[in-house]
Amino acid sequence: MRAALVGVDFGKGEFAASLEELVLLARSAGAEPVTVVTAKRSSPDPAYFVGSGKAEEIGHAIADLQLNLVIFNHALSPAQQRNLEKLLQCRVLDRTSLILDIFAQRAQSHEGKVQVELAQLQHLATRLVRGWTHLERQKGGIGLRGPGETQLETDRRLLGERVKMLRAQLERLQRQRETRRRSRARNHTFSISLVGYTNAGKSTLFNTLTKAGVYVADQLFATLDTTSRKIYLNQEVGSVVLSDTVGFVRELPHSLVAAFRATLEETIHADLLLHVVDAASPVRMEQIEQVNLVLDEIGARDVPQILVWNKIDAAALEPAIERDEYGKIQRVFISARNGAGLDLLRAAIAEYASAHVEKVREAPQDPPLSHAHLT
Repeated sequence: MRAALVGVDFGKGEFAASLEELVLLARSAGAEPVTVVTAKRSSPDPAYFVGSGKAEEIGHAIADLQLNLVIFNHALSPAQQRNLEKLLQCRVLDRTSLILDIFAQRAQSHEGKVQVELAQLQHLATRLVRGWTHLERQKGGIGLRGPGETQLETDRRLLGERVKMLRAQLERLQRQRETRRRSRARNHTFSISLVGYTNAGKSTLFNTLTKAGVYVADQLFATLDTTSRKIYLNQEVGSVVLSDTVGFVRELPHSLVAAFRATLEETIHADLLLHVVDAASPVRMEQIEQVNLVLDEIGARDVPQILVWNKIDAAALEPAIERDEYGKIQRVFISARNGAGLDLLRAAIAEYASAHVEKVREAPQDPPLSHAHLT
């Protein structure tokens, strides 16, 4: 689909980087970005988000370039989306809908599909409720008399039932995941989660460390489903469990964070987070901040973290381990693609894991049952 991308600069910085990301998101969804329309505003226009003049400019671009899709780099209200579609006579997507669409295309596992559908329905519910309000005002009329339920009520009820069913499924899947986690905890298995901005190279690193065949592509959100594998470190530590998780992005829709909470909980319960950073990205510091914001939201900010600066081959950096003033590992510089620095990363993980093993050894064990208890 040939698309016009629309971005509004509200003077908050990172505007150019955010627009570049929108181009990648659009391509990941299968759209062909043909033109980019930008505007500067102090606040969104209530009717068209961009104002009527800029909306007409977008309309001319649609006609001149024969476009059939407009994608906004922002969240639109249901009213703004409807007004724009009516004016432009063309499908209009906001950033949230675009990310949901990519997630729907990428989900492979049953759990992933359930999570995406739940997020989509919750997003759709706000659009449906506002979209059908004209039926409520008509109080009957041709085609609307009959079972005593307006179209809006029917849609609300059907959506509500489906959402309820999906939530119940997710809770069941969450319990299964919790059982697996408890058995790992009983075995004192050290668990690590890979987190990071989307397309930072988490899955490439996961495959390199575990020899797994997880899907890797140079696109946003190539991985949606959490995959866990054991990797053997050394004789002292033995094996650890490494999990690959969904990538984060600027303004990740709250409905998605909520729906993917079951998957993201792998990170909350991890003993260590490997926060993978694209060392070659000019906005890597902002990306680190965005990931930490989501970690805050899911309650994983206090989990120990090592920053893994990946793609050092593209950034002309050397493999290295960097420590803070207390000698604690802060950053490891690697290239998951060509293997540079991976020995340093394994050593860093082993250092954290052996400290964990030591802690487990020192922790008071449950006392053995006495004979009196056995009678």
